[in-house]
Amino acid sequence: MSDTTYYDKPALLNRDKHRKLRIRPTPGYAFARSTNSLYLAGVEFNEACKEYPIVFTRQRNGKVAPAAVLGLRNSENLYLDTGDRWSASYIPAFVRRYPFVLADLQGGDQMAVCIDEGFSGLNEAEGEALFDDKGADTPFLQNALDFLKRYQVEYLRTEAFCQKLSDLGVLTEMSAKADLVDGRTFTVGGLMVVDEKKLQALPDDKVMALFRAGELHLISMHLVSLTNLKRLVDRTAQRAGSAVKQAQAAPVTQKPAA
Repeated sequence: MSDTTYYDKPALLNRDKHRKLRIRPTPGYAFARSTNSLYLAGVEFNEACKEYPIVFTRQRNGKVAPAAVLGLRNSENLYLDTGDRWSASYIPAFVRRYPFVLADLQGGDQMAVCIDEGFSGLNEAEGEALFDDKGADTPFLQNALDFLKRYQVEYLRTEAFCQKLSDLGVLTEMSAKADLVDGRTFTVGGLMVVDEKKLQALPDDKVMALFRAGELHLISMHLVSLTNLKRLVDRTAQRAGSAVKQAQAAPVTQKPAA
């Protein structure tokens, strides 16, 4: 899986430096075209599981996080059409928060709001202003900040959920592969899924704790979403102008992900 970051020039939002900036809506999602996976918060599973395969991946910091798979090749988003329109009903919050993002300050104890200065919609002539004449946040910016705060709360909840899955030892590595009739093969690795046999083998008190926390439902939606791998393979074949000869998703190791 590739890195999901697509911020070209992230910079701390500065009341003086960015005082005159406005955000003009852009017609599409071209900034996400080279992203083959997106982080998902647990609260998004209910809608995301209907359209995307939801898997778990290990981040650079070693922690496990859920992700929606968007493509079987690096730098390919199969959910964008040629007009940069998103061809799915649900658009992940990771995309909707752009061009804003929360970033850890040095030491990791505080979060700061950043904006992508490379965003094509940034200008000083038209669109929604970030600050008013007195330098105060506009309602537009305040709504964006509120969204980031809610997103961060859900991120922390999801992080705790993923840590619990790791601690319980129910995650298993998996790879997805598609063979096209023209001889081309696409394989994506580095994926993890919940192993149903390991889940069923958990002590009753552990399962009940997952149920009480609403996390058993998250696991169910994750498992249901894996049927969307076939949809992803079909999109790959359509994009490649070929047909699918064989597609499979199989575990590559029986060792639980720590």
